[in-house]
Amino acid sequence: MDLLWVLIIGGLIGWLSGNLIGRDVPGGLAGNIVAGFVGSWLGTELLGNRGPVVGGFYIVPSIVGAIVALLIFFAIARGDGCRRR
Repeated sequence: MDLLWVLIIGGLIGWLSGNLIGRDVPGGLAGNIVAGFVGSWLGTELLGNRGPVVGGFYIVPSIVGAIVALLIFFAIARGDGCRRR
């Protein structure tokens, strides 16, 4: 039951982060869960353990970290900055 709760919260964090930046997370539900987990890790590394905890995720750092991770992903995925012709 705990694993299901963690997957749901991770998916919600990824979905909310994608909506806040106005882009869909690639990969659907699995992409949202991965964005939530990566964002949680990155956010707690950058901001520490602050704010309310739901399902083992610090909500505010997780959302901020997921936004940063998605922005980095979309910048890399666009790829026009490093491409040579």
